[in-house]
Amino acid sequence: MLARDCDVVGTVTDGRALIAAAARLQPDVIVLDVAMPLLNGLDAARQIKRTFPRIKLIVLTMNEDAELAAVAFRAGASAHLLKHSAATELLNAIREVMKGQSYVTPLVAEGLVASLLRGPDVPVPHELTQRQREVLQLLAEGHSMKQVADVLKVTPRTVAFHKYRMMAQLNIKSTAELIQFAIKQRLV
Repeated sequence: MLARDCDVVGTVTDGRALIAAAARLQPDVIVLDVAMPLLNGLDAARQIKRTFPRIKLIVLTMNEDAELAAVAFRAGASAHLLKHSAATELLNAIREVMKGQSYVTPLVAEGLVASLLRGPDVPVPHELTQRQREVLQLLAEGHSMKQVADVLKVTPRTVAFHKYRMMAQLNIKSTAELIQFAIKQRLV
């Protein structure tokens, strides 16, 4: 869809591959999905912006929640669109962010302004570390502790440590409750 109007330098299927491709290709703009496997788009965006602040990020999602748009902008996004937006809207967003502007789809703009005026997200009790968030997302996606360990290149024992540490921090008693927490926090 974009190849006619833009130089598409790469595509990836998960958040970890996105970070690696961003480092390798260092594109001007990245169009990313909030709901990516292995590492969600918001956490990937945060990591990319920390390392490559000049890269512009355009976030796509199915979710019309203005709070999610606010979180995306706080994570470093320059634009926020819905997946069902017209292709011309994506091209407009790319043009705007290349000029140093921000872009928000009109479908969530009003709610986004209200969300931003309310202030920052309510902090999660006992804020999770980046590694804990990664472990939690992978577990919530249905990966076993061994599979999570393989993805993160750590031992299964380290994964178990993070899992049980999170459960204690959050006063959660079961894996099912932990997964529900991940869903509520939009990690999956």
